[in-house]
Amino acid sequence: MGEYLAAIKHVSECFIKPKYEVEESKQPCHLGPWDLAMLSVNYIQKGLLFAKPQNDPEYSTDKFLDDLKESLFVTLVRFYPLAGQLATRVDEDKHESLAVNYDGHTQPLLSVRITALLDGIFIGVSMNHVLGDGVAYWHFWNTWSEIHMAKFANECSVISNPPIHKRWLPDGYTLPVPLPFTHPEEFIRRYERPPLRERIFHFSSESIARLKAKANAESKTSKISSFQALSALVWRSIVRANCVTHDEITNCRLATNNRPRLDPPLPKTYFANALNAVKATSIAGELLEQSLGWAALMLHHAVANHTDKTVREFVIGWVKSPVVYQFETMFDPNGVMMGSSPRFDMYGNEFGLGKALAVRSGYANKFVGKVSSYPGCEGGGSVDLEICLSPDSMRVLESDQEFMAAAYFAP
Repeated sequence: MGEYLAAIKHVSECFIKPKYEVEESKQPCHLGPWDLAMLSVNYIQKGLLFAKPQNDPEYSTDKFLDDLKESLFVTLVRFYPLAGQLATRVDEDKHESLAVNYDGHTQPLLSVRITALLDGIFIGVSMNHVLGDGVAYWHFWNTWSEIHMAKFANECSVISNPPIHKRWLPDGYTLPVPLPFTHPEEFIRRYERPPLRERIFHFSSESIARLKAKANAESKTSKISSFQALSALVWRSIVRANCVTHDEITNCRLATNNRPRLDPPLPKTYFANALNAVKATSIAGELLEQSLGWAALMLHHAVANHTDKTVREFVIGWVKSPVVYQFETMFDPNGVMMGSSPRFDMYGNEFGLGKALAVRSGYANKFVGKVSSYPGCEGGGSVDLEICLSPDSMRVLESDQEFMAAAYFAP
């Protein structure tokens, strides 16, 4: 390990700030309920691996990094909350509220790391989860790539999907939302994860189509989606791998975008959190005794029942009794949490380097049963799943016949 560390050279660092100030950034950006619930959750950490151009005489890594920095600063003009910092205020009733201010450099809400390899470039972005969910995170990436590819897009005067930063609340509720705390230690707790093994499994579009057809046929329906069928396979396989006893309860949670579920819907460009996890529950023995379609249909019902009414009831209930998510209470060791989404446009971010070779994630937000979903590199409806399990359970999963009949190891 020492010889590898000796080969790493730290070149430079700088503070991230917008190219110029916009009027909206002169006022605090107040956080909404979905944002505040994420206060104790780790940063979103994802990155893209690119091959370094080999036959381009005009390519220079130093020039590429300078251009990347410049396009980032221009992008932050529109995504100005990412250049801010969290600020707290305690009112006379001993209630704390949080907002994003723009007058400091401590505890950055966004960090970008560029790693130049011998034959590649890795671009990694960490974003504080209070500012946005996966939809927002990849919206930032997509806009940054768009501006970079357009050689800084006339200093950001024209972009295809400008972000909306004003937080949504149901009628009758206003920002800022008071929290029943007076100090961060009351709601911020760090999660010490157990030893994990992470592995990426690839599912071709043909394999997923077969799973979807099988699940629908077994349930005598046509409503089960590809992702619901895939999630059902993962749920059953992980319960087997974890050797969950017959009478124990197991849950499968799916991270769900609330934007299209509201009536009227929130725009796709709503740059914030708009996320809940819908849940299907079963006794482990019954889950394994029943068919793939039985499990998939439960997941379908959980998604279908997550409506405008459900979303509004959650937000109103949260405002009346705020809760900050904690890993040790949110997720059970017998369950599965399906995060991220193969719908996110990850491979559309090219930065003039061509299509990325792979998407990879950092250390954060990982625990037993966490599954992150990415589009497959070849597209066409293929999916990569990054699965986190204990080392022993991962060995069992890798030899699970039902699971491996649909998947193969990603490179």
